[in-house]
Amino acid sequence: MANPIKDPETSWRDAGTDFIKSEVSGGAVLLVAAVAAVLWANAPFGESYQSFWETRLTVGWGEFAITEDLKHWVNDGLMVLFFFVVGLEIKRELVVGELNDRSKAMLPVVAAVGGVMLPGLIFTALNAGGEGADGWAIPMATDIAFAVAVLALLGKRVPSGVRLLLLSIAIIDDVIAILIIALFYSRDIGMLWLAAGAAGILIVYMMQRLRIGKIWPYWIIGAVVWLAFLESGVHATIAGVILGLMAPAHPIRGRHVIETLERRLHPFTSMIVVPLFALANAGIVISATILADASASLIFWGVALGLIFGKVIGIGSGIAIAQRFGWGKTPDGVTPSHVWGVAALGGIGFTVSLFIAELSFEAEQLLEYAKIGIFTGSIVSALFGVFLLTRRGLKPADDDPAATGKS
Repeated sequence: MANPIKDPETSWRDAGTDFIKSEVSGGAVLLVAAVAAVLWANAPFGESYQSFWETRLTVGWGEFAITEDLKHWVNDGLMVLFFFVVGLEIKRELVVGELNDRSKAMLPVVAAVGGVMLPGLIFTALNAGGEGADGWAIPMATDIAFAVAVLALLGKRVPSGVRLLLLSIAIIDDVIAILIIALFYSRDIGMLWLAAGAAGILIVYMMQRLRIGKIWPYWIIGAVVWLAFLESGVHATIAGVILGLMAPAHPIRGRHVIETLERRLHPFTSMIVVPLFALANAGIVISATILADASASLIFWGVALGLIFGKVIGIGSGIAIAQRFGWGKTPDGVTPSHVWGVAALGGIGFTVSLFIAELSFEAEQLLEYAKIGIFTGSIVSALFGVFLLTRRGLKPADDDPAATGKS
């Protein structure tokens, strides 16, 4: 029997459901990878951790060869796919999600802005003019995979509206983080390379206008755009976001492009790319001396306090302000306790926070302080979020089909 033709909007919703499921499992794999990195770095053979990720790898030949260590191939290469999927997610939300209507988008926008500004202000207040000043954006990020995975642990006690609110805020948070990386963490811009990247983006646009439905030509041009951005000094991951946002929202020759790309790429990025990133970047040597030095560092306190207090106060207050002025309302079933729980989970900043930390500091010691702050802030935020979401004995969301699996 032939499969019934799916309604486009239903198809998009299915893609969104698959996204949440993939984030939950991806969060579990990400946690395993992060723990493995720390154990590897602190094992008797821990020196192999650093030496392995510093192994040089050359791709290409002659003048067209690129040589980077394995860590940079992960951060500047594979992570482009992660940010490409982020671009697809943003596009999906703008088309059929919570961000496709101004009245629905205002509340998570205001919440996300509050959750970005206050952590940055806290970090800057502690580190302005000091050696850690460049790390001001580290506590601004929210890790969707970890946050959704923590929510999944609460099962039916959390209505689907809570997940919806968290995802909406986190996606806007990603947009802001991407803009920050592009504007403040790009170095020595090479205008000719940047022009070549722009030309590649224009070619992609023209290919779409010509309704070219095959995906492989886009991959070839996309690789050229990535190389151009890499050489230009604008961080290469920005190329991934731009190309993701350019994906056509409407079918081309019967193919739902964004849905197809998300279904193919999201499991790969959440289960392989991001865990590899954690394995390459989360390995820090933990000792009494290092922890004591970190606890005396304003970088550590700026990151940890920014994630723990900046996020919860910034997001929670942002939602309260949006509701007070009638700029939007929370999804059905979301209580004030849920709101503050979501705000606390926003302080789980693992993946993108680590990414920005790597861009902020070249000195290994400063980077270690920042990473310890990220670990501390993310763990405390996760525990605080679970406490807030469960402290009033929230009842199972039995009347919520999305939470119970009923239809």
